[in-house]
Amino acid sequence: VQLQASGGGLVQAGGSLRLSCAASSSGYTFSRYTLGWFRQAPGKEREFVATISRSGGTYYADSVKGRFAISRDNAKKTVYLQMDSLKPEDTAVYYCAAQPSIMTVTYISLSDYNYWGQGTQVTVSS
Repeated sequence: VQLQASGGGLVQAGGSLRLSCAASSSGYTFSRYTLGWFRQAPGKEREFVATISRSGGTYYADSVKGRFAISRDNAKKTVYLQMDSLKPEDTAVYYCAAQPSIMTVTYISLSDYNYWGQGTQVTVSS
């Protein structure tokens, strides 16, 4: 599967952005993928943000819980990340990821995912 992330930009602290990640899949139905969002700030390692299972179950990093929401639209082959109450520390390149799963599971480790998008920059000014 190929993933294309979009929706990043520059926003003031307290603002909102919605990231999208569209998939083009061949040979495997999009609905059978567990999906995730990760981010990487300058000089830091890539870290987990959110994940959504095939059934819609979600899990979030503590740092974004209550502010971010992940969702998916299988008909559009797209996963979203709604980001509200943004903080300067949310500044990073955001990556979407996908992994076919045979169970209704969520994955939070980078090594769990084999398919990655190219990343979209989110900058939050104070």
